[in-house]
Amino acid sequence: MHLRKVTLYPAKYPTKGKYPFNLKLVNETQDVVFSTPVTFFIGENGTGKSTLLKAICLKCGVHMWEGIERRRFEVNPYEDKLHNFIDVEWINGSVPGSFFASQIFQDFAQSLDEWAAATPKILEYFGGSSLITKSHGQSLMSYFKARYQIKGIYFMDEPETSLSPTSQLELLRTLKGFSQEGHAQFIIATHSPILLACPGATIYSFDHIPIKPIRYEETEHYQLYKNFLNHRHKYLNEL
Repeated sequence: MHLRKVTLYPAKYPTKGKYPFNLKLVNETQDVVFSTPVTFFIGENGTGKSTLLKAICLKCGVHMWEGIERRRFEVNPYEDKLHNFIDVEWINGSVPGSFFASQIFQDFAQSLDEWAAATPKILEYFGGSSLITKSHGQSLMSYFKARYQIKGIYFMDEPETSLSPTSQLELLRTLKGFSQEGHAQFIIATHSPILLACPGATIYSFDHIPIKPIRYEETEHYQLYKNFLNHRHKYLNEL
C-alpha cells in the first residue's frame, strides 16, 4: 500500500458548468479511501470513473503516455484540470508508477520498437522481444509482468479491452501476485467481472453518488453475467 486517501475540493472548482466539474461524482464525493492493494472503479460509461482515475494519476505525479494529438471541433479548457483541485495522502511518501490505457498502448509499443533500434537491450525489460511482433494480448501481458515487478502505484483504465477471457485470467493472477508481494498498488477502472473477482480487492461503485464500496456479488457485472449464463435462452428469446 502506498496511497491512503484522495480528497476532493468542490468549493474550489473554477466552474460547475463544464466537464469534468459538472459531474455529480466530483461535486458530491468528498474523499476516496484506499484500504487494499487493489481497488476497482466500476460504473456505467459517463459516471466519471476514468475521469477521477486520471486525475488521481496526475496528482500522484505519474506520467500519462499520450497518443497523437488531433484537432478537435471544440476545446474544453477545463478537461484536464481536475487534478489541481484534489489532494493525495501517501502512507510512507510518494512512489513512482505508470498509467495504462489500451487505446494508447500501440503507440507506446511502436515507440519502444524505435528506441530498441538504437538500444536493443531495452527489450530485455519487456520479455526480450519486440511488443509489436506479438499478438495484442501477448504484448500486453509482457508489459504488465515486466512493469509491475517494480515498487510503485499503477493506474489502469479498462485493461480488459482486447484481452481474451484467458488473458484476463492471466492478468488477474498478475494483479493478485504482485499486490500480495506488498510492493505494488493498483487502481483500476474496469467492466470485467473476471478482474473484479480479485481476492481482497475493494470495489467502488460510481453508480452511487457519493461513490461507495460494494461487494463483488452486488456488482451489476457479476449479476448480469451470472443471470445470462444461467438463463441464456430466456435472454435470447427476449431479443
